[in-house]
Amino acid sequence: MSLPTILVIDDEASIRKLLRLTLEGVPYRVVEARDAREGLHLAAAERPSLVVLDMGLPDRRGMEVLKDLRGWSQVPVVVLSVENDPETIIEALDLGADDYVTKPFRGDEFLARLRVCLRRSLKEQVSQPQVVLGDVEIDLEKRQVKKAGTMVHLTATEYDFLVYLLKNQGKVVTHGQILKAVWGPQAPADSSYPRVYMRHLRQKLETRPDEPELLLTETGVGYRLVDN
Repeated sequence: MSLPTILVIDDEASIRKLLRLTLEGVPYRVVEARDAREGLHLAAAERPSLVVLDMGLPDRRGMEVLKDLRGWSQVPVVVLSVENDPETIIEALDLGADDYVTKPFRGDEFLARLRVCLRRSLKEQVSQPQVVLGDVEIDLEKRQVKKAGTMVHLTATEYDFLVYLLKNQGKVVTHGQILKAVWGPQAPADSSYPRVYMRHLRQKLETRPDEPELLLTETGVGYRLVDN
């Protein structure tokens, strides 16, 4: 069985060496690019299972590379950057990044995030009408949700919100992405909508709504449905 291929696009030789040692130990197959031009070429030629993309490339901004890549590929992309301000993170996620990791990073956490992205990518290729998350069961065919075996009533908007999080399970989704997906392209630019409905969902699905274990907040950015 062939190994998953990880494309690393980063201009720092030391980072590429560290990532190669970390990833090949899993094991993954690793290919490297030092700039945007080489990275996009290898993304097309190698068809990797996942791309690790640095934001500070010498020839182009990482955001531009991400935008170009999303024009023709849905390969999972994990951004790796020294920039950790919420605005930059939101911009990357809105452009289609699957996750965002800041430098310096812990190897075990980085690998865990990659595994989540790879699992989610595989799930998207498989029909999964029923999903179990702890004691929460979601039947997508019947549009039914149960907690500990008891039916939970969700409004249409609450259900759509939950399904959108489920489709992006393990991935951070921004307030803007949620508004467009759940309320439509004409949705008001008001992040209080997702906050209000997230509170409703937690009250109905979390055992301890004030200490959520399923529906997690990414401070200043959005939300993440925990990966099972």
